[in-house]
Amino acid sequence: MIAEQTANPVSGLSESEVAARLARGEGNTAPPHTTRTYAQIVRENVFTFINDVLFILGIALIVVGRPLDALVSVGVIMINILVSIVQETRAKRSLDHIALLTRPKATAVRDGVERTVSLEQLVVGDVLRIGAGDQVVLDGTVLGGRAQLDESQLTGESDLIPKQAGDAVYSGSFCASGSLYYRGDKVGMDCLANQITSGARGFRRVFTPLQNQINLVVRIILLIVIYLQLLLSLDALIKQVHFADAVGNATVLAGLVPNGLFLSIAIAYALGAIRIVRFGALVQQSNAVESLSNVDVLCLDKTGTLTANRLAVQDLYPISMDKDKLTAILGTVVASATAHNKTSEAVMTAYPAKPQPIVADVSFSSARKWSAVAFAPQGEQQAADDLHGVYALGAPEFVHPYLAATSDWQAITAQVGPLTDQGLRVLLIAHQPNATT
Repeated sequence: MIAEQTANPVSGLSESEVAARLARGEGNTAPPHTTRTYAQIVRENVFTFINDVLFILGIALIVVGRPLDALVSVGVIMINILVSIVQETRAKRSLDHIALLTRPKATAVRDGVERTVSLEQLVVGDVLRIGAGDQVVLDGTVLGGRAQLDESQLTGESDLIPKQAGDAVYSGSFCASGSLYYRGDKVGMDCLANQITSGARGFRRVFTPLQNQINLVVRIILLIVIYLQLLLSLDALIKQVHFADAVGNATVLAGLVPNGLFLSIAIAYALGAIRIVRFGALVQQSNAVESLSNVDVLCLDKTGTLTANRLAVQDLYPISMDKDKLTAILGTVVASATAHNKTSEAVMTAYPAKPQPIVADVSFSSARKWSAVAFAPQGEQQAADDLHGVYALGAPEFVHPYLAATSDWQAITAQVGPLTDQGLRVLLIAHQPNATT
């Protein structure tokens, strides 16, 4: 047991250790399906309280000689059932395809050799390697290396998160740059990505306020009807009422149940679900239309989660140089960086430029709110137009502490303020010509 827990991080686990852990149930088993089966969808849509009442009334109407009324009542309900089944089946198929873990293979270190294995072959304690473009498939701890991870699928934050030895990594995140080795500490449903996916796939039937009120009214009316029907039946037995007359009395009582109210609700739900689908919405239950009408507060997540997370440069505002020159510098600085994010991609799209060799760079992080690129000192570059020194790009308030005392900060804030008031993301680029690191 001690040998298994202290396996060499470089060599990883041995095949015998992997087999032993699989035998103990420590493998990365696939999460169970949490959506309903097709049989459950059909059963839950056919045998509801309202439908059961209408089916019973339909049978009663046929018995008392009113088959046309029974056909109308049950026919409309069957149309509503069909629409609901189609919509919920469509929702089931869409939810079944939800998966944060899209990479079918992983690179694991076994007996000191990197090999490609399927996710089901991973176990607790496996050492895995990820590089640029790879996905973290297990929750674990970094053993060595450095990388920038994109955790936007888990947190909604588009900023890259730096990871190094000792840091935690979570399944569902992607490696944007660098490479590292990490130990898988959790597998299967213990992993964060599988828990999120399971929650998204989960289904629970919730009745709307209108449905609850109608169900209460109908139950009360049914109790009254059943009570009166018992009284009429006893009266018919005592007085020996003719069967035809008894059936007529039962028909009158059956009319007390407001089946027209059921039909109007069923039609409204069906039409509402069809209209919502035209906008590309996913309808899990037909009563979602009525649920939306009771929403008082709608909370939306930040940009990048509900939106497409595509940025575009609006304009440049030079302070002490020509705008064309600033355009060329900004394009070169961003193109020369080793790591990129959505902001830098927008700048490169607006101001394309050829990358220039650099001597060092600092990648952007959500903690620093800035990045920097260092070029060769002045005099060592080969071309006259080559950049030199250090260029920093980031949020103005975070770049401010590094500006020279002679910088006109008031003039900068005067330009920044109106732009941020419009909800725009404002970046400040600063230059130090006499530094390389």
